[in-house]
Amino acid sequence: MSFRVVRSSKFRHVYGQALKREQCYDNIRVSKSSWDSTFCAVNPKFLAIIVESAGGGAFIVLPHNKVGRIAADHPLVGGHKGPVLDIAWCPHNDNVIASGSEDCVVKVWQIPDGGLSRTLTEPVVDLVFHQRRVGLVLWHPSALNVLLTAGSDNQVVIWNVGTGEILVHIDSHPDIVYSACFNWDGSKLVTTCKDKKIRIYDPRTAELESEAMCHEGSKATRAIFLRHGLIFTTGFNRSSERQYSLRAPDALNEPIVMVELDTSNGVMFPLYDADTNMIYLCGKGDSVIRYFEVTPEPPFVHYINTFQTTEPQRGIGLMPKRGCDVTTCEVAKFYRMNNNGLCQVISMTVPRKSDLFQEDLYPDTLAEDAATTAEEWIDGKDADPLTFSLKGGYVSSSASKSLSVSKKANILNKPRGGGGGGSSGAGSSSLSIGYNAAANNNDASEGGPPAAVLSEQDLRSIQDEIRKLKAIIVKQENRIRALEAKANAGNGDETDARNKNGSGSGPAASASASDSKASESAKDHASTSTAATPQNED
Repeated sequence: MSFRVVRSSKFRHVYGQALKREQCYDNIRVSKSSWDSTFCAVNPKFLAIIVESAGGGAFIVLPHNKVGRIAADHPLVGGHKGPVLDIAWCPHNDNVIASGSEDCVVKVWQIPDGGLSRTLTEPVVDLVFHQRRVGLVLWHPSALNVLLTAGSDNQVVIWNVGTGEILVHIDSHPDIVYSACFNWDGSKLVTTCKDKKIRIYDPRTAELESEAMCHEGSKATRAIFLRHGLIFTTGFNRSSERQYSLRAPDALNEPIVMVELDTSNGVMFPLYDADTNMIYLCGKGDSVIRYFEVTPEPPFVHYINTFQTTEPQRGIGLMPKRGCDVTTCEVAKFYRMNNNGLCQVISMTVPRKSDLFQEDLYPDTLAEDAATTAEEWIDGKDADPLTFSLKGGYVSSSASKSLSVSKKANILNKPRGGGGGGSSGAGSSSLSIGYNAAANNNDASEGGPPAAVLSEQDLRSIQDEIRKLKAIIVKQENRIRALEAKANAGNGDETDARNKNGSGSGPAASASASDSKASESAKDHASTSTAATPQNED
């Protein structure tokens, strides 16, 4: 007698449910670029989607409460001169986002808390190095202000965004870099390349530690580090069948698992949840989301289920665990872009009868604070990302963080003449994401009064007042112009009448004038005589 033992797992019954249309985002013109990107980035505050834009590249940023149909003239982030290819939110500040574009420039933006009220065209900092389009931007998981970019010039650059300087330059890739991913503490970097190889680097020294053949197919491959050090890859075989594999970093040539899925053409994006060790496979053009659980027992990657929809997807984004609803046992939330302009919200939940906090479903998750600075990281300090418990709920601390720019003095600049005031203030470009609003230190250092720190609400009220005053001024100017035009027209009529009256000259005119005076005196005399008559009779 044989019987089958069901594998024990907390996530064996995870199921997906799409929210109603009125709780989703509609009328979004998703980018039609052929670049293999998710076109979407999401955090607990905002949803960012790369959209079609005439005259350059742009992406839209929406607060999560702005659901429903989005206006066609909604403000965009539109400072790029070419189509935007990739965007990524900073994991340590929910208001900061980086974007890479076909114009070869990487820009870092700061989004106000309430969202955009007008189109944003001025970034906080431009990162200029790449000679061809930039198709990949990636933040470091634990170090503050460390950003990785990769372009079609086969170059991988790691920046210190706080100073705008290059920390590491990796130029050993022979072809386009498809994907890159840091390990859990950011001490290793894995990349996949168009030459079908997977490589592991030391991101501080740019030293190549190991490389191997990834997938034999010629289409794009992707690789991610799992929390415990293994590497998960997706790609194609020679028959263009999609497959995934699991590998150990010290034996890249020998996959632990290699499984064929189907024969679809779309590139698969592995979205990883480090808390639950679940991997969600989302293919471009697919109408399904497959999810797997990685465990230490064979076959190591366990298929759980498939979420099926009717519409193919153009892009997808995964909400960090900080933005999930723990009261409904939500373990993942996806934002899925369809071809018809709808951004569909999909909630993955684990059915539980109790309404209490489920500690087994929610271990400590990634916090918003950074574990190290960029300077400490490049000097050799490794630190695991900070974590916290969701039991008490999550409250964002980004409101107290600010992105400020202070430029470094250029020693090659000529000193400005007159007043001797110019050298230090002309200054300085150091962009830092800090916990104090120290953007106005120049005024204080020059002896002036300290600048007042205004909240976002105060700034908005001031801007509204300025707009109202401008409207009143325009209205009064129009009224003054109208009155002046009327006055000028009246003066012209009086002048014409005088010219007509004074046109008769000579004795005839004087005679008529004397006749008119005589008639007026006669009338006056008659009136006085009639008034005196009744008194005489009395």
